[in-house]
Amino acid sequence: MSRFRTKYPPRPLRFLHCPTGGKEARSRHTGKANPLTPSISRIHDADLELAAAVLKRDRKATARLIELHADAVHRYVWRRLTPKVDLVDDIVQDVFVAAWRGLPGYSGEASLQTWLVSIARNKVEDYYRRTLAAPLESLEQDEDAPLLASSVNLDANLEQSRQEERAAKILSGIPYEYATALRWRYWEGRTAREMAAATGRTEKAVERLLARARAKFKSRWEETA
Repeated sequence: MSRFRTKYPPRPLRFLHCPTGGKEARSRHTGKANPLTPSISRIHDADLELAAAVLKRDRKATARLIELHADAVHRYVWRRLTPKVDLVDDIVQDVFVAAWRGLPGYSGEASLQTWLVSIARNKVEDYYRRTLAAPLESLEQDEDAPLLASSVNLDANLEQSRQEERAAKILSGIPYEYATALRWRYWEGRTAREMAAATGRTEKAVERLLARARAKFKSRWEETA
């Protein structure tokens, strides 16, 4: 027997090359919890404590919650309502009112900011639904517009230009109902069927609205190329 052999099997290479050191590596190898690594359940403890303080009507905690997260909520809503920026403050206020009411159900599985933005998304989609559920008389002149204006790959352009100034300017310059439909479909990822169910329109009517909106967007996209 070689004098270099030991009675223990060699350690796996992933242990030897672990960039964070032996203790974390051993915990991975043995499957035991590493006390140096915070568990997922503790990641949002600070948010849970803040939420609990707000529920106790702690004014400083309430002010802190708004200070920490109002900008993120406002930014999210503003990007999705432009050019109707006059509505942003009202919707942001609705978001925080809904948050106060729903705070007892906040579990800490997501950060408070993520939770608040999800409420903002629901409020924005409520606005989209109301906008597209109303009669669209202003779009009647586009009924006979060609539904395929060019070979531009709109899906790719919208995805790649989601936050770009060019796309924002184009959306601001087309009928607002078109811009709303495109934002709802591509920014929020809703299908025509989901949009139809939310607005009370037929799926075919929503698809025609989206087709006209895409044609208008394509036309403006080419004009600014």
